[in-house]
Amino acid sequence: MSTGISANRLEILQIADAVAREKSIEKEIVIQAMEHALQKAARSRYGAEHDIRATIDAKTGEMELKRVMTVVDDSMLDPETRPFNPSTDIMLNVALKSDKEAVLGKEYVELLPPIEFGRVAAQTAKQVINHEVREAERERQYGEYKDRVGEIINGVVKRVEFYNVIVDLGRAEGVIRKSESIPRENLRVGDRTRAYIYDVRRETKGPQIFLSRAKPEFMARLFAQEVPEVYEGVIEIKAAARDPGSRAKIAVISHDSSIDPVGACVGMRGARVQAVVGEMQGEKIDIIPWSPDPATFIVNALQPAEVSKVVLDPDEARVEVVVGEAQLSLAIGRRGQNVRLASQLTGWSIDILTEAEESERRQKEFASRTELFIKALEVDEMFAQLLASEGFETVEEIAYVDSIELASIEGLNDEIAEELQARAQEYLEKLAAELEAKRVELGVADDLKAVPGLTAQMLVTLGEKGVKTLEDFAGLVGDDIRGYFETKNGERVREPGILEQYALTAEQADQLVINARVAAGWIEAPPEPEPEAEPEGDADDVARVFPDRG
Repeated sequence: MSTGISANRLEILQIADAVAREKSIEKEIVIQAMEHALQKAARSRYGAEHDIRATIDAKTGEMELKRVMTVVDDSMLDPETRPFNPSTDIMLNVALKSDKEAVLGKEYVELLPPIEFGRVAAQTAKQVINHEVREAERERQYGEYKDRVGEIINGVVKRVEFYNVIVDLGRAEGVIRKSESIPRENLRVGDRTRAYIYDVRRETKGPQIFLSRAKPEFMARLFAQEVPEVYEGVIEIKAAARDPGSRAKIAVISHDSSIDPVGACVGMRGARVQAVVGEMQGEKIDIIPWSPDPATFIVNALQPAEVSKVVLDPDEARVEVVVGEAQLSLAIGRRGQNVRLASQLTGWSIDILTEAEESERRQKEFASRTELFIKALEVDEMFAQLLASEGFETVEEIAYVDSIELASIEGLNDEIAEELQARAQEYLEKLAAELEAKRVELGVADDLKAVPGLTAQMLVTLGEKGVKTLEDFAGLVGDDIRGYFETKNGERVREPGILEQYALTAEQADQLVINARVAAGWIEAPPEPEPEAEPEGDADDVARVFPDRG
């Protein structure tokens, strides 16, 4: 095609076919790129101000150049955005002089003679064609792979650049970044490998297909390939966690009671799990049964350690796990690996204590409550221990519990119960007076005292921390109140909260801030939730449903 527009027509179509096959794009796109290249060359020859169009017949290879003039009027023109161009426009009144059927938008076409391609023009045409074909190829790659996110794909290592592995996928290239590789896995050029597509993005240098061999999803997909029950959905993988190259945990559940999910994933003589382990460079995999009960699930997740006791704190998504002394190292794992993976798998923060540590802490709490009751109620140690052992934790509980419940404790009667409650209330009143005096002394404003949810003790703590006005408190956020973690010099450091000692939940802290902002007039009070509608029907209806009720 270097000699001009008169190049062999069949050759043009053959070139278009070859490029389309090589780049896996439509032949029409290649022909369109050739048309644009021809059009650009013609405009360079005749002038860029002309509306010159080029067409190539996809069946015959016939090429045609034409100059187009369009009929316009003043309503279609604008001096700034769309000025009149005598090379492309013809006014309606002028067109009507030679063509009685002229209307707005009508186009007059003038065929142009073939042009000869010089060296510069040929090079420009080649660049135009290459650019458009490359863009079409990129769009094809993006369209093909964007819907394959979440799949495992096979490829051949093409090159390794700065620890990033470039994988030839056949019709595109993918990249396995160092952070997404299995540690100590040495992939070399020419190696066949499998990887998980976790992201496909449009970028200036073309679509980027990001692959991973380190994500938990890669392991889950491998199980789907090796275990038919997982692929068919009979067994569901509910969660997965990995320490790539070392150890992993996977939680499974069976939707068919006759199929053991753990056994199915392990396979006959471990064949199925070993196939996955082999692909993951010998990574040890713990397969555990999933449970909707958080405590049971956490106990399972900590396998092979045996757990003695579990205490859940749903508000904080934290769990305290008690194990025997001999099980401690097993529960924690090497460098904390076992408990870390169990935490990732379950979504709970896990604190592990030995039975001795838990007993010691319980004894400290018991001694602390006993000391509080001795001081507040002016009773002897035995009496205070009796109250603590019955589950009372604060003086408020004793002051305002039903006196009958208090009198029912062995060794107490109505008279002693009333006296205890009187002393508890007297202590609380005295404490409140002291806290109020302290609040005033610290200069904590009265309008801050009126914020719902703030106790007298909290107000004193706020004053000691320099938060003394309603505006000061309203300007805080929940994390300022509860505390938060941030990374400093690569380490996760906890920043203490102003009211951290009161162990508020995230919802309670946020509600305090909202209450303060409402009181300060910054926001409107949120609407009260609507009461639930009473069920329809009367007593006779209830009697018909529950005939044993009177």
